[in-house]
Amino acid sequence: MSVFEPAMMGKLSVKNRIVRSATYEGLCDRNGMPTPGYGTMYRALAAGDCGTIITGFAYITRQGRAIQPLQAGIDSDDTIDAYKRVTDDVHSYGCRIIMQIAHTGRQTRSSRTGLPVVGVSRGASRYFREQPRVLSKEEIGVIAEQFVDAAARAQRAGFDGVQLHAAHGYLLHQFLLPSINRRRDEYGVDPSTGMAVRFLEEIIDGIRRQCSKTFALLVKLSGAVEGVPFSPLRFGGLISFLDSKKIDGIEISYGTMGNALNIFRGTSIPLDDILDHDPVYRLNHRPARFLWKLFAAPVLAARVKRFHPMYNLSYAEMAKKRYTSMPVISVGGFRSSDELHRVIESGKVDFISMCRPFIAEPDIAGKMMHRTTYRSYCINCNRCAVTTGSDLPTVCRRR
Repeated sequence: MSVFEPAMMGKLSVKNRIVRSATYEGLCDRNGMPTPGYGTMYRALAAGDCGTIITGFAYITRQGRAIQPLQAGIDSDDTIDAYKRVTDDVHSYGCRIIMQIAHTGRQTRSSRTGLPVVGVSRGASRYFREQPRVLSKEEIGVIAEQFVDAAARAQRAGFDGVQLHAAHGYLLHQFLLPSINRRRDEYGVDPSTGMAVRFLEEIIDGIRRQCSKTFALLVKLSGAVEGVPFSPLRFGGLISFLDSKKIDGIEISYGTMGNALNIFRGTSIPLDDILDHDPVYRLNHRPARFLWKLFAAPVLAARVKRFHPMYNLSYAEMAKKRYTSMPVISVGGFRSSDELHRVIESGKVDFISMCRPFIAEPDIAGKMMHRTTYRSYCINCNRCAVTTGSDLPTVCRRR
């Protein structure tokens, strides 16, 4: 396999094996409608020789929107025309574009959604700190249909497929984690398999019924979560289940928003940016900031995993080697063209996706294609990541 040759992502033909991983844009209005800046950003990515773009997560219902105030939405037909202008632009460069669709479940706040926070079971997220109301079986069925409706809208808007966000602690992931899902009904963990895939399966089957056969369906998973007994056996069972559903691609990440810094990791913790912009930790009072840095910051830092190259590759490699013939996408810590070539040409995974390098350099795919020794401008400072709870767009803030 070669990085910069055409490939198949399931049923989808793509021009190379580089993927822009889903990244919150901060470029929609407060009703989830994409602004002109949203289209400009995706046009730049497509023009920069990216093979496939996965958009930032779009909410399927207002109750499942995130705390990020300028998140994209795909909960209404009113959004379709605006997204169609974006997909037409992207396609003009020969690039594919897939919309990531999501429901936050307990990982949001009612002050942002204007609605009660809901979840698979009781128990608040360590970060969001709001007790969810447990979803009834009837409500679960409604949400499954909302996912299907969102996928159908995405298809009408010209997207090449959707990615179900079943990672990072959002609602689909909450069902999959035995440490969170304590239900005793058919949506709980099956004792014979150790998995709870019914909700995910209903959504997959519904999208397949509603959308065309050429419409791609991807799933994003967390290979592991700190402090959670998500064993290799259970991980393998989940991959095998998705293999049986003939998904077009699996992207494998890590963790939950309960400890978000471990999802994307970094070389530093930008404390001042966190205190300036994070909606949970924001502090303007100087003495309070001093005390937080003195006492709370060391506790936060002790839980943070440090950056190292290709930090999720082992999970993706395990999935491809042991459990599936489906396309496997590895995300996390790819920074050089040499890393891309070594991993793809050795057959460890099928596609490489990147997030922060594309924030720093929208044209990085083209740079890596033409310069075999190219290394990303990104230094993993995380300043782009910790401002996403504010009204600011997601851009490189490297000083």
